[in-house]
Amino acid sequence: MITIYHNPRCSKSREALAIAEQFSNEHKLKLEVVDYQKTPLTLAQLKDLHWTLGGPVGAMLRDNEPEYAALGLAQADDAALLEALAAHPKLLQRPIVVYRKRAVIARPPQLLNEFFGN
Repeated sequence: MITIYHNPRCSKSREALAIAEQFSNEHKLKLEVVDYQKTPLTLAQLKDLHWTLGGPVGAMLRDNEPEYAALGLAQADDAALLEALAAHPKLLQRPIVVYRKRAVIARPPQLLNEFFGN
């Protein structure tokens, strides 16, 4: 199964979804599309996603959003960043794709070709 945390208004997210759909169709895999703004991730889900992604929590955030500056997140610790993501789903970097217990922030979307092993 493939899961994509998706924002349908984002062109990069739509491009990544198209790549994920093609891969899932070719390999007969279920594709779960999560519009994370309509269905926000819980703090526990965000912690799991961070663990799967690896790397710093800060990489999961869109630091160009007004909420990022308004909340003073530039100097925040990991716990505060995860709590901010739970409270403000708009801050989640997009798209994030999970496959085979691994995850990637698909920016640019072409990263999925390598991620899927194409």
